[in-house]
Amino acid sequence: MAPVRVAAAQIEAGQDIAANLAACLRVIDAAAAAGAQLAVLPEFCNHLSWYTGRAQAHALATRPGDPFLTAIAGRARRHGMWIKINVTHAWPDGTTGGTNFLFDSSGAVVGTSDKQTLMGAENDFLEPAPAVGPVMETPFGRVGMYACMEGVINEVTRGLVLRGAQVMLNSLNSFALDEADLHIPVRAAENKAWVIAANKVGPLLPVAELPAIAARLGVPPEWLHGAGESQIVAPDGTVVAKAPRTGEAIVVADIDPSAADDKRRPDGTDILATRRPALYGPIADPPMGRQRGPGAPELPVAVVRSSGLVRETALGGAKLIVLPELTGSPAALADVLGGTDAHVVTTVIENAAHVGVVVGAAGIVARQPQLHASRAVGPAGFEPTGKRIVPVDLPWGRLAVVVGDDALFPETFRLAALLDADVVAVPYRVQEPWELSLALPERAAENRLNVVVATPSGQPAAIFSMSPDFTLWTRWQGPFTGRISTPIRTDVPGDVLVGTAVVAPAQAANRLVSRLTDLVDGRPWRLLDALTR
Repeated sequence: MAPVRVAAAQIEAGQDIAANLAACLRVIDAAAAAGAQLAVLPEFCNHLSWYTGRAQAHALATRPGDPFLTAIAGRARRHGMWIKINVTHAWPDGTTGGTNFLFDSSGAVVGTSDKQTLMGAENDFLEPAPAVGPVMETPFGRVGMYACMEGVINEVTRGLVLRGAQVMLNSLNSFALDEADLHIPVRAAENKAWVIAANKVGPLLPVAELPAIAARLGVPPEWLHGAGESQIVAPDGTVVAKAPRTGEAIVVADIDPSAADDKRRPDGTDILATRRPALYGPIADPPMGRQRGPGAPELPVAVVRSSGLVRETALGGAKLIVLPELTGSPAALADVLGGTDAHVVTTVIENAAHVGVVVGAAGIVARQPQLHASRAVGPAGFEPTGKRIVPVDLPWGRLAVVVGDDALFPETFRLAALLDADVVAVPYRVQEPWELSLALPERAAENRLNVVVATPSGQPAAIFSMSPDFTLWTRWQGPFTGRISTPIRTDVPGDVLVGTAVVAPAQAANRLVSRLTDLVDGRPWRLLDALTR
């Protein structure tokens, strides 16, 4: 397939619908002038996401043939370009959706989808999608659409790619800086697909009310503006074009949609073909809420790259020590833990299978067989023997072990979260930069899990801890940085033998990112057939 020029556009949208439409048309014209064949615009382009209730939202929403949608269609036709836009839309059944529209170069609507996972107050005036959105054949590849909160969790984009999407179009209405740093690029990298993402700029709340709202939250008013940084991301997670943090703007890039057809890692493992949908059933079960209380407020942890340093690290106060794969024998580790209450995680080969083990002073207290096939351990790799996540309760909370390449799969960590894990230990071997820069911090962020990643010497490792500042529209405890769900990160360089940090098991119990929006229970569980079949 020949390269295609695409654009991501960012605008400010307030409560003046005519002014918002004018902004949309300006950036569409600018994208056309830059030669773009496709332009993606932000979420809620028609009106500020602020309403007195469902009735007002429905009254102000777009309708088929109205001036707003007609003008967008006209611009698509004038420029001979495709346009993706997101608006609040009034459906004939009386519901209002956060709706994506894709217009083709003739101005016809060729695809629509409503937002599956709503964010905070959106639940007060919108209805979630009753069905998944389409994957459409276009001149720029097979395309799927999503919006904002749907990219803060993994299931919606995963479903689009499993149904064939090569290019995913994301419209956002977000003031969070971790959209651009983490949530947008990780959806490209973990699925090896293109992402074109357009965010808002300017105030996301009514200007007259902004100072009072900011004061109640303890957040400077300027942080409640759209975070901009609209971007185009390649299938390896590389951001190939990014807009500024502020100001109306477009960015363009030439993309090759067929680059999304190769799902292999360097060792040849296909990250979609090695999925095990039969194990993912609980992700599509009705939410039950967290069944366990919070763990300990703090837990000293360590990444240790030599079994000879385990005892010293335990005596130094670490309660959980994670070693790289195949480091030390369980019997020897139990011996050196004598007289301590620490536990060590590593992996072993048992009966030709790769198995994670949790070892205490009395010996092995839990085993976790690898769930997914891998070529990364041993000369020929090992077939997976695991059937489920096997958590273990320890004095400070619940631990899950993710073995080796199981860490590649967002489904693995979601299963751990559904089992109320507080901390996840990951003996791992990195092959591509995005795995540690994007994938593993996102596994912590989207599940509210503390994650300890141990890699061999020469490879970077990291420890990810949950912050107490998380739930939006509650008073922030520390200085507001603009990052909502990004975990606190402690890097362990490849030449460091022992890296330590303190994680927060208790914070894993709080999954409420905003009122009525739970990161785990808010997954679109009814619409996950593509993930589990």
